[in-house]
Amino acid sequence: MSDFVNGFWSLYVAGITLISIVACAVLLTMQHKKRPAGQAVGTTGHQWDEDLAEYNNPLPKWWMWLFWITIVFGLVYLALYPGLGTFKGVLGWTSTGQYADEQKAADAKFGPVFQKYAAMEIEAIAKDPQAKAMGERMFLTYCSQCHGSDARGARGYPNLADNDWLWGGEPQAILTTILDGRNGMMPPMGAAVGGAEGVKEVANYVLSLSGAQHDAKLAEAGKAKFAACAACHGPEAKGNPALGAPNLTDKTWLHGGSLATISETIDKGRSNLMPAHKDFLGPERSRLIAAYVWGLSQPSGAK
Repeated sequence: MSDFVNGFWSLYVAGITLISIVACAVLLTMQHKKRPAGQAVGTTGHQWDEDLAEYNNPLPKWWMWLFWITIVFGLVYLALYPGLGTFKGVLGWTSTGQYADEQKAADAKFGPVFQKYAAMEIEAIAKDPQAKAMGERMFLTYCSQCHGSDARGARGYPNLADNDWLWGGEPQAILTTILDGRNGMMPPMGAAVGGAEGVKEVANYVLSLSGAQHDAKLAEAGKAKFAACAACHGPEAKGNPALGAPNLTDKTWLHGGSLATISETIDKGRSNLMPAHKDFLGPERSRLIAAYVWGLSQPSGAK
């Protein structure tokens, strides 16, 4: 109802709801008529297969009472809980209020467990079997939708199990990413590199940096034009974690490493958002997830 600022809509919704319930009660009353003793049972007029007819008997009492119980339940529910426009109900219940209460109960129950790791270094947390198990469960709950249950990501979502990082793979950098989120943007560079032909040349040069198949002549022409990209990716195309600019000399690609995909990226740019989880998870839970993620990329498994 928050989208309807006019009070009329609240009355409209409440009226439609109550009229519908009353109409059900009226219809139920009209259909409950006792048949006089000795009177033959009529039919509804529907007939199939020549002699198969539908009798017009009153509703069975047990079925009728189920309808009445449903109507009474509906009226009591609408009196206690929100359902009639902006009327909040006698109990004043809200879904956000219930969520807040459940969060408080969960914090009271599990807070001391998480607090145990609040002062520990992330590297030390990653070596704790209990903390690792807790971090993994939370990762599967809150992070796997984008990064996958094995943390190996998908197109547009980074692989967290290797040691290639856009914003840095140090424990504190990972924690910052979880808490504050990241907003990575590659601006459209088509015009800056000379249009469609320039895009093709720079794309071939980028492919050459990682030893991928490319057109040598076009790559040579694109080398000078890559200067427009060096401000972010660096003159050697090694990337810049401070900006989230990827290293273009390896073979790790967030959106794909084909000529067509790289050309599209150069021409139209890319935009990626990692949402902040500070308010949702809090620092203690985020610290456990950061330790789990950091451990995934360590050769020793953070043991």
